[in-house]
Amino acid sequence: MPAAKRFAPLLLSVLLAAGLSQAQTPAGNPLLTLSPLPLQYPQFDKVRDEHFAPALDRGMAEQLVEIQAIADNPAAPTFENTLVAWEQSGRLLGRTTTLLFALIGADVTPARQKLQTDYAAKLAAQRDAVLLNPRLFARVEALYAARDKAAPNAEAKRLIERYRREMVRAGALLNDEQKARMRAINAELATLGASFSKAVLAEVNDSAVVVDSVQELDGLSPGQIAAAAEAAKKRGLEGKYVIALLNTTIQPFEAALHNRALRERLHRASVDRGARGNGFDTRATVARVIALRQERAALLGHASPAAFVLEDETAGTPAAVNALLRKLAPAALASAKQEAAELQKLIDREQAAKGQPSFALQAWDWSYYAEKLRAAKYGFDESQLKPYLELTSVLERGVFFAAEKLYGITFKRRTDLPVYQNDVMVYDVFDTDGKPLAIFIADMYARPAKRGGAWANAYVGQNALEGTQPVIANHLNVPKPPAGQPTLLTWDEVNTLFHEFGHALHGMFNKSRYPSLARTPRDFVEYPSQVNEVWADWPSVLANYAKHHQTGAPMPRELLDKVARAQRFNQGYTTLSYLQSALLDQRLHQASQAPVAATLMEDEARVLQEEGVAFAPVPPRYRTPYFSHIMGGYAAGYYAYIWSEVLDANTVEWLQAKGGLQRANGDALRAKLLSRGGSEDAMVLFRNLVGREPRIEPLLERRGLVVAKP
Repeated sequence: MPAAKRFAPLLLSVLLAAGLSQAQTPAGNPLLTLSPLPLQYPQFDKVRDEHFAPALDRGMAEQLVEIQAIADNPAAPTFENTLVAWEQSGRLLGRTTTLLFALIGADVTPARQKLQTDYAAKLAAQRDAVLLNPRLFARVEALYAARDKAAPNAEAKRLIERYRREMVRAGALLNDEQKARMRAINAELATLGASFSKAVLAEVNDSAVVVDSVQELDGLSPGQIAAAAEAAKKRGLEGKYVIALLNTTIQPFEAALHNRALRERLHRASVDRGARGNGFDTRATVARVIALRQERAALLGHASPAAFVLEDETAGTPAAVNALLRKLAPAALASAKQEAAELQKLIDREQAAKGQPSFALQAWDWSYYAEKLRAAKYGFDESQLKPYLELTSVLERGVFFAAEKLYGITFKRRTDLPVYQNDVMVYDVFDTDGKPLAIFIADMYARPAKRGGAWANAYVGQNALEGTQPVIANHLNVPKPPAGQPTLLTWDEVNTLFHEFGHALHGMFNKSRYPSLARTPRDFVEYPSQVNEVWADWPSVLANYAKHHQTGAPMPRELLDKVARAQRFNQGYTTLSYLQSALLDQRLHQASQAPVAATLMEDEARVLQEEGVAFAPVPPRYRTPYFSHIMGGYAAGYYAYIWSEVLDANTVEWLQAKGGLQRANGDALRAKLLSRGGSEDAMVLFRNLVGREPRIEPLLERRGLVVAKP
């Protein structure tokens, strides 16, 4: 009999204590029951903001009852009555938090932000109540001690080890006083994280640049200008133009705007965020978060937050991460300086031709002159590519086409399911046998209520125990054109679309029996998605989707060839900008003392100098006050992208040797990597696929970072 039924009287008393009224019954709140839609697809049209609090309260109460039932079970601990029961607990809370936090990222409202703030500490306390339950830990510890006999198979043994490690890392071995302090730290960190996210999003919107005249926007397309006018109109600034910001330091329009003063204004509006001393200043929040993470790491016996985090990743230690980043940094800096010298020569020639004095290359000049240099060196620039990179074509005839050829899966657009924004697209995904595999949600456009960046998330995960199949979303922040205009992507946006779909494939193909084993280490999870980027410019894929949005004519062969030849262009800049942020993350989380809010930016500059990556024309991809990755799941983990890319570059080399876009290769990727989740050691999965240890040379070659000796 399920635990919730055996302990029904206790559950009822807990629910009454939580103040749940008759009005909050399943009939009046769609969150309290499973969605009747295909694959339990969320009922976006029925769920209202006021439904979340009752569902969260009830979900927390139910989970605590279920967990206590497991902990107090008089029968001796077994894999089934302890860990399988744990895996099946907290379903209401899980699906409610999944939906709430997905919407907070994609379509936030004031009510949802308030829920995030109100429940941050409560949810942290809920997690602690489970992971620090001493009777539950005693059962897990007993299973761990006898894991070779207690586990029915290798995957079950790994689950036992996973749960025991998670509880120990949460503080299960601490004394009562230390546990109390751990609970307080976790509650405060959760609240600070919510306030940081709110401030970053608010300042992105508040820092949008207002432009008085259309002449200043010279270089933008008519569609971009019309979108800027519409954005101004929505702010009550009729006759003006508004350039919205993205969360990265460099803003896309810096590559197109001819007006240097406006480029500088746009750049400064971006780079100064979070450190202006206004209501959105996050420096004190960052300093406090790092201090708390240091205290937590020390409680758990680790020298630093980085040591704590990396113990559970494939990297293992800060020393291993430092070694990789510092090996790449000199080559990236040297390449960036070579690129800067070429850009400076271009500036000098242009200014001389105008009869005007030259100027030194600045950060707000780089993207603009890099596009000019690309045109000069390779015969094309971004504006020539974009007419062939229409969003729906890239998605359906590029991303989906590659997946169909490689894995044999198919896609069909559907319009009968509800969405939270009318420009969100939904697709059924069918497996090789024609049966439903997943539902895919494509949320492509930027909006004020959406956080920056690009990401994937599962509204419903694959769960063999419960029989669920994935409902997975990709989110980008593509500027939305005016009504009736096509959405034409940059090459970077195309690459991002392929990347994020790699995450979706990872979730769709997962076949782990136990949901907790779907998770992979943070520095491994980016690996499969980075591999999927290879298809963006694979000749047969590129030729299939790169069609002119008006005429349907394919991208000319010579332009295709130019794109291929330009793969390494600007890689010094791209790599250095990323490495700067990765090194800042490590130094913050490896330090023995917390940063001081008042000197946070001076400390950032010092770190870049000490690490040998300071170069004024190349700013960090993210500066600390708006570095959302490291305030969230990538704390001490932003290095993961380059760490994973080492594996990715080796795998692409393997794919190319095996013939590339072939079903046999897709079957191998699916069977040996994408379906395995975290059911086996990450590096074992890599070696099983590629057949050897990874080498760094393919990455250096790909990025052109093997700098020739003079």
